[in-house]
Amino acid sequence: MALEEQERIIIPDENGEEHLFEVLFTFDVDETNHSYIAVVPAEQKDEEEVEVFAFRYEEKEGDDDDLALYQIETDEEWNMVEETLNTLTEENE
Repeated sequence: MALEEQERIIIPDENGEEHLFEVLFTFDVDETNHSYIAVVPAEQKDEEEVEVFAFRYEEKEGDDDDLALYQIETDEEWNMVEETLNTLTEENE
């Protein structure tokens, strides 16, 4: 998956189809030493209610533009990401 203009990202689904997302936030969590990205589908960004997707990510070595995304698998990690997103969202309103 590649970053486009740093604000949009293309993410392939499990069928290999590519989808365009708007990047809401990226943030690092010191306790876990991981980086996270929150995105919304580009076609939904202007709608009142949008579905937000969050992933843990790592930048791939040697390629500034490429990220490796990982599903968030534990409830503890989800809770921490959700709390951070809520804080970031409130700060930007």
